[in-house]
Amino acid sequence: MNPLGISHYTATSSLGRGLASHRRALHAERSGLRQQAFETSTLAGWIGEVDGLDTPLASDYAEWDCRNNRLADLALQQDGFIDAVAAVAARYGTERIGVFIGTSTSGVQQTELAYRERDPARDRLPDWFNLRTTQSTFSAADFVRIRLGLRGVAVAISTACSSSAKVFASAHRALRAGLCDAAVVGGVDSLCLTTLYGFNALQLVSADICRPADARRQGLSLGEAAGFALLLPDDGTGELLLEGYGESSDAYHMSTPDPDGRGAMAAMRDALARGGIEPAEIDYINLHGTGTPANDLAEDKAVVALLGERVACSSTKGWSGHTLGAAGILEAAMSLLCLQDGLKPRSLNTRTKDAALRGNVLLESQTAALRHVLSNSFGFGGNNCSLLLGRRA
Repeated sequence: MNPLGISHYTATSSLGRGLASHRRALHAERSGLRQQAFETSTLAGWIGEVDGLDTPLASDYAEWDCRNNRLADLALQQDGFIDAVAAVAARYGTERIGVFIGTSTSGVQQTELAYRERDPARDRLPDWFNLRTTQSTFSAADFVRIRLGLRGVAVAISTACSSSAKVFASAHRALRAGLCDAAVVGGVDSLCLTTLYGFNALQLVSADICRPADARRQGLSLGEAAGFALLLPDDGTGELLLEGYGESSDAYHMSTPDPDGRGAMAAMRDALARGGIEPAEIDYINLHGTGTPANDLAEDKAVVALLGERVACSSTKGWSGHTLGAAGILEAAMSLLCLQDGLKPRSLNTRTKDAALRGNVLLESQTAALRHVLSNSFGFGGNNCSLLLGRRA
């Protein structure tokens, strides 16, 4: 495929606001996870919570006010991203910039708050609750489009934990089809009780901090995040590139991956094929690496089968937790930082690598020039996406 340039990108998570915070955390090996104390939850565990989400949106956007859109707005304000989009819109026109946003739960917390104020006598939710502009999955894409002053195609993708990786693929297809001339891609997912108690009911949440690939890993730590990237046709001058993507749907089980990793391998293989890159050219893999026993083992099998035991890999969820619908964009942003900084980060919180894993999971960070990186995002129901990201020589 023809690569796309990534002219600007940004991320906000429990590690802080903007790229500088994430860069410092990666190099200092500082996790954003802390003991869970979200709202009224009494569950044990660790979470990656973003501070500063108690302030309502500005009055111009009051109709979209909810935790999820507040997080999106906070992320949009970092790293000069709004100005960068405005400059591209001035070149192409506001109706020619597409918006592709991934989310999983979207603004479910707003509905949780509304049900606390439900009028039992009338069986009505409070008048301030607006499902369309807050909880609705499309709310996130609609808000981002309006916040950026854009009037082109806007798409929300909700495929669980692969949501904001698949936006890159959708944007590429839209540009190729002539639906837009440039694209804002990204994702946002925010914490809510439905997520915390739901994943706990699935027995996927660890009481300990997330320890991907560890011999005694117990599960994931949940987090929240938002991030965005600006994609443009490659003009041969930009530093960062979307070189390829691969998507698959193994549909093995609603919440468990194919134990042989066949869907994961298909996604990575297609990403390499689209980019015209050989397995030996991959310098680092940002694993999906949730810290659950089944996920880490299945992904390891896929990596080893396709790329062998040489390629360095790790999960960055020890830094941020699993941010669900925002995991794809957050980990793409962290992969882009690694490309720019020549960093192969270790698997944070991993104390003893599981002997059953054959891949080259890093227990110590390394520095080296990087050209090609894979970033994996695998969701419930077998919705898999792998992004091939590159740095121009």
